[in-house]
Amino acid sequence: MPIEIESPEQLGYDTINCNLAESSVHDAVFQDLKLNLNELVLAYGDHLGKPELRELLAQRYPSITSDDILITAGAAAALFIVATSLLRKEDHLIVLRPNYATNIETPKAIGCEIDFIDLSFEKGFELDINDIAARIKPNTRCISITTPHNPTGIVISEKLLRKLIALAEKHGCFLLVDETYRDLSVKGLPPMAATLSEQVISVSSVSKAFGLPGIRIGWVITKNKKVQEIFLAAKEQIFLCNSVVDEEIAYQFLKRQAVYLPAIQQKIAANFEILEHWMRQQPYLEWVKPEAGVICFPRLKKEVKVNLDAFYDTLYHEYKTLVGPGHWFDMDKRYMRIGYGWPTTAALQNGLENITQALEKHLV
Repeated sequence: MPIEIESPEQLGYDTINCNLAESSVHDAVFQDLKLNLNELVLAYGDHLGKPELRELLAQRYPSITSDDILITAGAAAALFIVATSLLRKEDHLIVLRPNYATNIETPKAIGCEIDFIDLSFEKGFELDINDIAARIKPNTRCISITTPHNPTGIVISEKLLRKLIALAEKHGCFLLVDETYRDLSVKGLPPMAATLSEQVISVSSVSKAFGLPGIRIGWVITKNKKVQEIFLAAKEQIFLCNSVVDEEIAYQFLKRQAVYLPAIQQKIAANFEILEHWMRQQPYLEWVKPEAGVICFPRLKKEVKVNLDAFYDTLYHEYKTLVGPGHWFDMDKRYMRIGYGWPTTAALQNGLENITQALEKHLV
């Protein structure tokens, strides 16, 4: 999986001046959060996750109780638990592409049959429910989607979400919805998917929207009690319980979410304005304008000819700028994911200009 080798934390942040590869807001600094962990007992935690944290999350969503929530080591662990608990080699999965690697690579490792729903730039990366319906088989176990979508930033409408749920209910399969970016929308989002049906599984975390990837806290939400019990059993076999330190940080942060989130949203809005202006001005790339999150997925225009390997090499080694090339998502290298929530305003401006200059050096 090249994404792991080429990720900024593996390359070393000291090698990158303009990091446009991150898919989250900027990392929080612990002392700025002013949290108090002095009374924390470093014991085994509740296997489902800190009860107060689960209750706090449950209060955000109608019809969800704390027992419907399983706290995991980030959304990545949640997705791994879902895939390895639900899928067998004889099962069939329908999954969007491009997508976050775990949603594709873990099912591949299991060996189940996979149908990819390839989102098209020309169609605005919109999901075609008729395409999904046509792919369903008697052994279809799960339909896997992300919204807001990684890497495009596109949002699935409530109308379409409800149609997908009805499709899953009709065929007795599950709908897995990765909703990691749902807190990063200023225009509003559909209901959290798991609130709408027992056939739906929602996954999220504090990593992308709140800048807390280092504490590794995510969750799986489903009203299906039998399935949640299976997920708990899987979690116990992998890591038993979460770090109580991580859970306490997440709990105290989310209690004061209203204090932290406005500054995050303000920075995202300012950075997006810079990105949008750059996209209007430069002649080489085109995009489907993202609707939420902190990422976009532009591509080189068809008429633009570039030595792509040389471009990415120059961008990183000469300009010390990193983006997420298309192959991270099983896509052509003419696509690149640009994250605009993590860098400072200056680093974003410099990084975007570096992309332009590196492209111009390798035009064919």
